[in-house]
Amino acid sequence: MTTTTTTTTATTEHTRAVVEEYLRRAAGGDPEHIAAVYAEQVDWMVAENPQVPWIRPRSTRADVAGHWIELAAHTVPGEGAFSIDAIVVEGTDAVLTGHLSGTVRATGKTFEGPFALRLSVEDGLITRHHVYENSLSVAEACTP
Repeated sequence: MTTTTTTTTATTEHTRAVVEEYLRRAAGGDPEHIAAVYAEQVDWMVAENPQVPWIRPRSTRADVAGHWIELAAHTVPGEGAFSIDAIVVEGTDAVLTGHLSGTVRATGKTFEGPFALRLSVEDGLITRHHVYENSLSVAEACTP
């Protein structure tokens, strides 16, 4: 194995470990604990969706905690879930695919659908968080 291959393999394994830690924290639901695995500055992207109160521009670790706080405030506890179908990691980048669901507190309506999440890891922290999801389902659930 060459040094470059060894370095790439080590980077990939490190990225996978950070992603798996993120998933453990996300399943636990503690916003500050989740946010602690993010860098101070984050390239955060979720498609604009004016109907959804927890989707807005974010760029800092504090914003990440705010996302999880707002998500919890606007959805019914115990009625949301996510599952992971695949995790693909290469170097500092990871792509996760899966399904998510939830119930919006204000309307009682549910949303669900597939998602893809692209994460990048640098120095042991997540620096990029791009989500691609069934935004129509989420918007409809938020609409009275």
